[in-house]
Amino acid sequence: MKSRLNQEMLDELVAHTAKKPNIFGVVMCVEKGDDSMELVSAAGNMHTDDLYFIASVTKMYVTTVLFKLRAQRYLQLEDPISKYLPKDMTERIHVLNGIDYTHQITIKHLVSNTSGIPDYFSSDVFKNLVNGEDQSWNVEKTLQVIKNKKPRFSPGQKRKAQYSDTNFQLLGKIIEVVTGESLSSVYQRLIFDELCLEKTHVFDHKEPRNEQPISMYYKSKRLDLPLYISSIPAEGGVVSTAKETMRFLRAYFDGHLFPREELQELQQWNLLFAPSLSFYGLGLAIQPLFLPDFIRKSGLMGHWGQTGAFAFYHPPTDLYFTGTVNQLTGHFHAIRLMSKIIRKERVRENE
Repeated sequence: MKSRLNQEMLDELVAHTAKKPNIFGVVMCVEKGDDSMELVSAAGNMHTDDLYFIASVTKMYVTTVLFKLRAQRYLQLEDPISKYLPKDMTERIHVLNGIDYTHQITIKHLVSNTSGIPDYFSSDVFKNLVNGEDQSWNVEKTLQVIKNKKPRFSPGQKRKAQYSDTNFQLLGKIIEVVTGESLSSVYQRLIFDELCLEKTHVFDHKEPRNEQPISMYYKSKRLDLPLYISSIPAEGGVVSTAKETMRFLRAYFDGHLFPREELQELQQWNLLFAPSLSFYGLGLAIQPLFLPDFIRKSGLMGHWGQTGAFAFYHPPTDLYFTGTVNQLTGHFHAIRLMSKIIRKERVRENE
């Protein structure tokens, strides 16, 4: 049966979202798993093929790399991070009630946000960045900050999780150590080349390209943070288009990048209260749309980006969504947009 959604409807929905307060541009790609629908639309100051900062959607790329490296026997998720990182880097990064738990932290704790390591970003760093204080934040600088913060819980404590960008900075460093390559090169070799992603790349302000990603916004203020974005390739430094992010998202869930049976391993959910009320697995999130979704731990499966970017799959309707509202406070509008499309598809299925 033909999908209820068509290009005209998507154009109307996207244009309506672009008129919301402080939403200056929107792009959305929607596809059906059986290939019966492939639509893309943009409005405001964005075009369908514009590059944008995917931010924390990058974490799905990191997870993909980890699974590929595990298959090639470079590492195991149960390995302690101290096996790969130098002592001066890992020393006392997790001290709780006088006990140093650093050597108990595993790669799996990092990718699942169950390490207990504090998040460096959700403090003065975010406030300074949105005030326009652009600066580089490498892993060494991050660890200096978090060593002065108290962890929330011990590594792997049952039913405990805390979203922490620090975890993924450490994962990026581990990937570089085991491969002997830059993270940018690893992405290129293991993901970008394999999927023929011609525009997707790690942002680097020192290597200007002919086409630049569209500027992001915080409320009414345009943010230009080239130093910061260039320094965080593991937690959010990838730029892409809606169509190329869709190609990655489809490959992620259909078994092209790693065996489909390993998807179940990613779905070891813990409840997160921030940055949004969701469930988090291994580099993968569930965003509940309705109360029954929350109860069943179901809904949109994928990842948000702080910039308003999104990459989600909705299993009940077999719909895939990628794009951005390009606004740091715009996630609610993206959720409403996806929810409207899902409702239309459910009505079609019930006819």
